[in-house]
Amino acid sequence: QVQLVESGGALVQAGESLRLSCAASGSMFSRYLMGWYRQAPGKQRELVASITSGGSENYADSVKGRFTISRDNAKSTVYLQMNSLKPEDTGVYYCNTRRPSGDYWGKGTLVTVSS
Repeated sequence: QVQLVESGGALVQAGESLRLSCAASGSMFSRYLMGWYRQAPGKQRELVASITSGGSENYADSVKGRFTISRDNAKSTVYLQMNSLKPEDTGVYYCNTRRPSGDYWGKGTLVTVSS
């Protein structure tokens, strides 16, 4: 069983930065894809960024150049550095991992960007 716990969400002003963290329990963290998703009010959950076990990164077009995903396998933690935040970045951010046993999600952390 895998448990994911997000932290770091906050209310910030446009242009500011935040770093989200997701701590994973269980073993073999380093072997699997990790991702950050977000869900804005009234919208579907969407992929923000992902990182493979080998460190390859993928980003939504809307966050390229502003967000950076990284992972610390020794700490079983994945991060999302968010710079130049915009009001449209507002939403609940969820951590995700895909395992042979299925998809696992955290409970989310709220990011609110005021204009």
